[in-house]
This record gives sequence, C-alpha cells and structure tokens, in this order.
Amino acid sequence: MQPKGTGTATIPIAIADTAFLMREEMRAQRLALEFEHAELRLRDHGIKSTVVVFGSARVGPGPAPDAKAAPRASKRREQKFARIWYEEARTFGRIVSERAGPLQPIGGLLENVVMTGGGPGIMEAANRGASDVGAPTIGLNIELPAEQRPNPYITPGLCISFHYFAMRKMHFAMRANALAVFPGGFGTLDELFEILTLKQTRKAGGMPVVLFCREYWREIVNFDALARHGMIAPEDLAMFAVVNSAEEGWQAMLERGLAVSTPLREV
Repeated sequence: MQPKGTGTATIPIAIADTAFLMREEMRAQRLALEFEHAELRLRDHGIKSTVVVFGSARVGPGPAPDAKAAPRASKRREQKFARIWYEEARTFGRIVSERAGPLQPIGGLLENVVMTGGGPGIMEAANRGASDVGAPTIGLNIELPAEQRPNPYITPGLCISFHYFAMRKMHFAMRANALAVFPGGFGTLDELFEILTLKQTRKAGGMPVVLFCREYWREIVNFDALARHGMIAPEDLAMFAVVNSAEEGWQAMLERGLAVSTPLREV
C-alpha cells in the first residue's frame, strides 16, 4: 500500500524537461530552437541588416609601456600592433554607426548595425565604437570550454549566446550587408573563408568584404598563390579588398556597393 500523502513523481512537460531536450535524439530540435531564439530576438529589435566585424579576441588596447620594466622589443611590437588595430576597429565601428544608418530607423527597422562575435579584443573594439555614438550594436557570443565573456559594449538585449557554431555562422551571414575582417587567428580565418566560399559559389552576392592591415594579410595568406596554382580563379581575388585604416575600409565598402537596404539573405 502506498504511503499516505505521496504520489507518483510527475515528469515535466516537454519544454520544461531539460534532460529530455539535451538527449542526443533531440539535436535537430535544439538546432531549430537556437536558430529561432536569435532570429526572433533580432526581429524584435528591428534589426534588418548588419555590418559584421571579425577579428582576434587577443587584440586589446593594452596598458601603457612601463619605463621601469620595459618589455623586450618583440613584445613592444606586439603591444603596438594590438593598440593600433584595436583603435582602428573602434573607429570603424563608430564610422559605420554614424554613416550607414543604425542611428536612423526606416519604418522602424535598422540597417547596417555593427555585429561582432561578442567577445573581447577586436570584437569589443567594434562594439565599443558603435556604443560611443549611441548606436545599437550586436554580439553573437559562443559558449566555449574556456569561457568567453561578452564585452560590456553590446546593447542590452542584443547579446545572444550560441552553443552551435553553425547557427551562429548562419546569423552572421543572413543579414550581413558587408564584412570587415581585422587581424585574427583560426576563428577569424574560419569565418572569413566561410563568407568567401558563399560569395564564390554565388550563395551570397553583393556583400563587400574588406580585410584590414595589408602587412598582416600579405604574410598570413598567400591569396595570389592560390590563383597561381589554379585553386581559385584569378577573378576570385576581386571578391575582397585589403586596406590599412578604418576610413579606407569604409570607402572600399562604399565603392563595392555597400547597400542601405537589402532583403534577408537565404543561406
């Protein structure tokens, strides 16, 4: 006989059952939920299009050099490089936000809002530049084993966290009117080649791609060699521009047709 006052344990309804949702068999549903979670958040905030900024999480403004404990020459060069490109990314975020439309909604919708990966370094700098002028700015954060904390310059309500890189990449591409790529490592290269592949295969047309810091890209990726060996077509080299400053990057985007209004891209 069942003791008085006790009953059968109640199983939570499906949407409240975390153990059920995290089962291997539910992966497709989790992917769909993650897509819609970000999609509805962006729509609710009237985000129609973006300018996406990629770059290293390891690049920061850095402290002023300490004269009493001056770092070795190579370290000083690294610090100088980091400060320069952090500030250029910040300036670029400000330029886009002032000139491309995020401060002037059209029919309640915002165009060319600065969007980053949400972390520190170059991502922080671009979000910070937009924040400096009071513009909305987006961070698509990613859960990593070594936790990446969102930077403080993302607009409240527009810091969206992802578990799946695939869903995050889709949201980078869907609304992008342009892509700005600052110096970075594996993650930056991954995102850059993802977009270049979409452009090469005609899955994403009319999206200006601009790489910042000629010295860096000349050393890191030999694009000319790819064409010389027949791995890409010579005309593929025209899919992007390489520049040396925030202002030059902005002008390159305009020359390559940065759009004020673009329909949502299917990817």
